[in-house]
Amino acid sequence: MTSTRAQLVDAATAAAKAGKHVEAERLWQEVLNRDPLDSQALFSLGVHALQRGDFARGRQWLLQAHQRSPDDLLVLMTIASASRFLKDRDGEREAIDAVLARDPYHLPGILALGYWLEAHATLSAAAATFRNALRVAPPEPQWPDFLREQLRHASELVRRHSLDYEKYLRGKLADLHADLPAGAQPRWREAVSIFAGRSRPYVADSNQLHVPRLPAIPFFEREHFAWAEALEAQTSAIRGELEQVLQTHTEGFAPYIGYRPGEPVNQWAELNHSTRWSAYHLWRAGTPVEDNLGRCPTTRAALTAVEMADIGGLCPNAMFSALAPKTRIPPHHGETNARIVVHLPLIVPPGCRYRVGYDECDWEVGRILAFDDTLEHEARNDGDALRVVLIFDAWNPLLSVAERRMVTAMAEAARTFGR
Repeated sequence: MTSTRAQLVDAATAAAKAGKHVEAERLWQEVLNRDPLDSQALFSLGVHALQRGDFARGRQWLLQAHQRSPDDLLVLMTIASASRFLKDRDGEREAIDAVLARDPYHLPGILALGYWLEAHATLSAAAATFRNALRVAPPEPQWPDFLREQLRHASELVRRHSLDYEKYLRGKLADLHADLPAGAQPRWREAVSIFAGRSRPYVADSNQLHVPRLPAIPFFEREHFAWAEALEAQTSAIRGELEQVLQTHTEGFAPYIGYRPGEPVNQWAELNHSTRWSAYHLWRAGTPVEDNLGRCPTTRAALTAVEMADIGGLCPNAMFSALAPKTRIPPHHGETNARIVVHLPLIVPPGCRYRVGYDECDWEVGRILAFDDTLEHEARNDGDALRVVLIFDAWNPLLSVAERRMVTAMAEAARTFGR
């Protein structure tokens, strides 16, 4: 009994899966003998020819399959592969261009173009194309397995190219950069990094109340804060109170992250309900924690003298923030840019770092850091000992007194709406 086309196709597919490639080719040839224009048979015979190293014959089959199915992107991509094996760079590029002409967002086609440019053009052109591929691709955990190695290659080439480009730009601009005022230099370091493609612009992203048109400043200069010097002068006394509660009231330190069951934890899964990042709260969401404050009278007095932000239901917050060794606080954003967050470092072992937006710095015991926490920020303790800083909220110094009243009124209205 004569087999139908469907039976031949099924048998050829099964033979190929079983590794019986000679049998599979014979069956596909039988399909083609019945219909010399069968595009599936032409394509499959082309693939089998490539598998046994007959690249010229394979490409002939594939070109015929393309004539029958001119919009089949898999056929075109396989022609590009055959051309690469034949060292026909023009034929390879023609096939890749044909793919992207039909679908400019075809990820395998964009990656193939990146590889072609890396081999036959410039690394800059390849990096630009690979960067486009990474934009089209899903997030790394969702990369398709069959493209994972290509996407890793693309990511690494983009990273190396960006580093080289940034280094080149810094060399070209070094003299001009040195002539800038000290306060402007970080801005232009970041501008060079963004221009080179090594980093992206960081923008303020408030989880709650956002004041538009406020400059997104990672770290504020000390001259904004008349109280800074007086607070820093109390560092030893404040640290003494901290050390006392570490010895006598460790139960006062609670996990900083505490999502309830059923709530999405996002990046906080590792730290949720974990004492690896804990807080000894002094003020919490605008309410003083009297028991803890009673154990820290010097700290209370020092904070009372500071212009802490007062936004009902939200601020002020003040706490001793303890980060265990080998612990990282993942990137996140704060609640409102109407306030800034201030750190007074108290215990800082080697290996501790802090990043706000593009800027990264070390904590220095007794010297404040004041920053806009609605910019993405993260902290890490890569050392072997506990790190503790005093954290509190202060008004954004760029807001006038009248604007502070607007912020307070908006927060109050938000609390009363819908009651």
